[in-house]
Amino acid sequence: MTDTYDASHITVLEGLRPVRERPAMYIGSTGPRGLHHLVYEVVDNAVDEALAGFCDLIQVSINKDGSITVDDNGRGIPVDIMPQYGKSALEIVLTVLHAGGKFDKNTYQVSGGLHGVGVSVVNALASWLDATVFRDGKVYKMQFRQGLVAKPLESRPETEHEQKLRSEERYGTQPGQRLDYERLQGTRITFQPDRSIFETVEFDYDVLDHRLRELAYLNSGLTISLRDDRTGDAVTYCFEDGIRQFVAHVGEGKTRLHDEVIYFQKRDPESMVEVEVALQYNDSYTETIYTYVNSVNTREGGTHLEGFRSALTRAINNSAHRNNLLKNNDAQVKGEDVREGLASVISTRVANPQFEGQTKMRLGNSNVRGIVDSLVYSSLTEYFEEHPKTLQVVVDKALTAARAREAAKNARELARRKSTLESTGLPGKLADCQERDPAKSELYIVEGDSAGGSAKQGRDRKFQAILPLRGKILNVEKASEHKILKNAEIQALISAIGTGVGDSFDVERARYHHVILMTDADVDGAHIRTLLLTFFYRYMPALIENGYIYIAQPPLYRVARGKQEKYAYGEEDMREIVGEFGEKGVTIQRYKGLGEMNAGQLWSTTMDPANRILKQVKIEDAVYANEIFEKLMGENVDARRDFIRRHAKEVNNLDV
Repeated sequence: MTDTYDASHITVLEGLRPVRERPAMYIGSTGPRGLHHLVYEVVDNAVDEALAGFCDLIQVSINKDGSITVDDNGRGIPVDIMPQYGKSALEIVLTVLHAGGKFDKNTYQVSGGLHGVGVSVVNALASWLDATVFRDGKVYKMQFRQGLVAKPLESRPETEHEQKLRSEERYGTQPGQRLDYERLQGTRITFQPDRSIFETVEFDYDVLDHRLRELAYLNSGLTISLRDDRTGDAVTYCFEDGIRQFVAHVGEGKTRLHDEVIYFQKRDPESMVEVEVALQYNDSYTETIYTYVNSVNTREGGTHLEGFRSALTRAINNSAHRNNLLKNNDAQVKGEDVREGLASVISTRVANPQFEGQTKMRLGNSNVRGIVDSLVYSSLTEYFEEHPKTLQVVVDKALTAARAREAAKNARELARRKSTLESTGLPGKLADCQERDPAKSELYIVEGDSAGGSAKQGRDRKFQAILPLRGKILNVEKASEHKILKNAEIQALISAIGTGVGDSFDVERARYHHVILMTDADVDGAHIRTLLLTFFYRYMPALIENGYIYIAQPPLYRVARGKQEKYAYGEEDMREIVGEFGEKGVTIQRYKGLGEMNAGQLWSTTMDPANRILKQVKIEDAVYANEIFEKLMGENVDARRDFIRRHAKEVNNLDV
């Protein structure tokens, strides 16, 4: 540290160095989410070509060495020299932030990558990147290392034999097939993430699979394939009916209330904002709405979602009144009522979207709200006039939801009165902590009274609170809200956490910023943990989004020899410890439950911040998360059985 501060202390990071210095600013994190975001940035460029009408095939490959290849048949990144820089456009695109064709309205009418940093950020965070462009019968190649040019641009003619092989790789072999040279154009990017930057550089096939399938749904007619050369897994997606098939997929395993997916696509001629909507109602108690702007998943919604919700509520209410489907003594139908059991996808195309941050989770264009509201309202009103039976079904569902909402409201009021929320404010079985700063406070949700007793004795009372649960809480995926709120264990959870639920939910009132699920390491413990996660995901998702939910990792074994003892968290750990101790005189204790540990053991292994292992619960992919909860906790037994059969072997190393 120096006492002086002058111009010599100012550092200017040139080129792509700012990205390598602060990668999270550009891709959100250096964990798995940021790693996969690199792939999405490259794929999004190819999708932009598809949106512009120049690409109908994208191929993604996870190579044996762990690198990724993204190949498309778009126009190919320009390779001609930019006079003002004296460098090729390809080099500028890959090495200069905020450089690309997304700022020129004549090149792309709509685009997801409007910041112009996407592929250059990928280059900066890759240990190496190879770029190949196919244009005008030539092959152009350039190589980079950590964002710097390793081999300058070189080109050569592509032989007809090479073109034939590439055509077969892209489109397969067909009798009498003639080469379509225009379709052989495109860009191929291959890169290896930098191990010195990322926590892991291993790509997850399932994560990429779900995102690519999502993109295929959003861009009807676009073929997207994924191949994993490490395992041989491969899949190809092409959906001619686009988001209509997406909504049908979202509603799988649920009883549809009307057969036809409601679909419309409208464009505002003045702003050129285009909205494409598909929706269908089912018999569930939850709403599932996914929103996109230029194929970018806006997980936190934004003005397009606000416009859709407003239009949906007005269209159903006004259409119902015009057709005398709502009576004066009916419960007032609100927005949450008309969205119960709704599965919907909203895909918006905006020429100049204003996203909040480079990770683009929320749309901020204020004018889009009114435009979407108007387009959706007119389309839905027209649809309901032409389909009165569907309108009747939707109104009946909304009325049932309104009555259930009133019942849930009464249940919440009753729960408040019964509890001492307004005075001491806490359930009787909660052993609270002394700390009053939520950021420093922890709540352990413990399975059973026995484990609860050990946890209460072993905890640090200053900052650790204990809430023991008796048995398994209600499966909220299969119950209405008013039934859920009558459940004693759920009431205790709501009271202890302090945020409330429904209309009264406020994440700022959370009494603990570490809510830790601590259950037995057996089937029942896993079930209880899943039930709790389902409750938080459906009724308190902001706790997960803010990073407040954790899962404790208690040891499975205690390995001892004489006075020496160590704890193992898996079979492999246990074998290593046994090998370290030597097999003679070694005793191995397998913990069947937390209650088998005394207070000291539970503290030292699972609750002591210096030694414990906690896993933070995150929502990496909302579509995938929703599918998993519906499969595991919903009514579709066959889907759940298939999921368990597929994953049992890899999770438990069992022969299935």
